[in-house]
Amino acid sequence: MLDTTPLTRAVEHFADRLRAAPQSRLQRGAAAEALGLARELALRAQLLEDPAGKPREMPDAGMFAAADQITVAGNDLAVVLTTEDEVVEAVRLVEEAQKRAGV
Repeated sequence: MLDTTPLTRAVEHFADRLRAAPQSRLQRGAAAEALGLARELALRAQLLEDPAGKPREMPDAGMFAAADQITVAGNDLAVVLTTEDEVVEAVRLVEEAQKRAGV
């Protein structure tokens, strides 16, 4: 069984930082960065689950939902990953998005 703990930890850390961030930080781009990450993670999960299917884009549910959106998308992706390299790549995406978000 593949250990996806590094991904779920990275996602939870980013989500926790977003939840603790002031509204001004979210408005200055942290929430948009998180939404972009959530969309990317969701897209990857959908393509792994159904490569022939048409991916759906995660909607923008507002800046205060961004933490929940990356949590859901990250956990969905963790369930369908099949290799350690995929886990490492997903963790890299999360960590880079968190740096760009500044939280």
